[in-house]
Amino acid sequence: MNLSERKWFYPLVYFLLVVIAFLPLYTERPYQSQETQRVIFEILMVATQPYTAWGWIFHLGTLLAVGLAIWKPAIGGRAIAVYFGLNYLVIAALQTSGRTASYGFAVHSGALVADVLLGMLWLWVGCKDRLRIDWKRVPIWRWALLPMALLVFWSPIAFEGTRVVFDFNPLLLLTSSFYGLAYCFMTPVLLFFLILAWPKVDGFAFRVTAFNALLYGLFNLAQWANPDLQVMAFMHLPLLLLGLLALLLPRFSQQPTMAAHA
Repeated sequence: MNLSERKWFYPLVYFLLVVIAFLPLYTERPYQSQETQRVIFEILMVATQPYTAWGWIFHLGTLLAVGLAIWKPAIGGRAIAVYFGLNYLVIAALQTSGRTASYGFAVHSGALVADVLLGMLWLWVGCKDRLRIDWKRVPIWRWALLPMALLVFWSPIAFEGTRVVFDFNPLLLLTSSFYGLAYCFMTPVLLFFLILAWPKVDGFAFRVTAFNALLYGLFNLAQWANPDLQVMAFMHLPLLLLGLLALLLPRFSQQPTMAAHA
């Protein structure tokens, strides 16, 4: 029996992901535990500001990787895995730390560790060629998830002071900086392609990505309580819903993953 087939394996992995998510934040100036969400919000507000002009690169990179997967399915899955692996590393470097007004330089430690691990994991999947999408055999119902992936790819939002509002500018489909620089908007797009590919995807990477997405989707439910952030809360629904669906999908499918044959 493979290690991943033991009953305790995935509960242990999920527990470790929860532990990582709750790692203490690093800040130059001390903060109280009840201020944790405020610290994270301030990090997110400033972390990627210097790089917003480069949002088009991530849209173009995604389209090129997907285009290659459609044109050359035999190698396209590898391209998707490598691309998203590299994107996770970019997010780890750019989105998880920043100089905040209230706490000085601050690091979202849990997100940093999780993004680095996910980046390395998907680079490994790409190197081992453990992701394939058979476009002709994708069940019809899975394509119904496309609007959620397109929504976060578009990321039609903007800030009005501290308030998040919708901005349905069609140019954001190719220029929005939220998509490629934000874990919560990039991950649902990856999950959509993983759901299309299932079960021709590494089972461990699939479950780890899905559970971590679900975890952060649950964290962001708190935004519904703040009227200024309810649009942002809505934008996090694809992360929550696709994470949950991906996590449940193996339970409703008896087909072995690529990892089972490794």
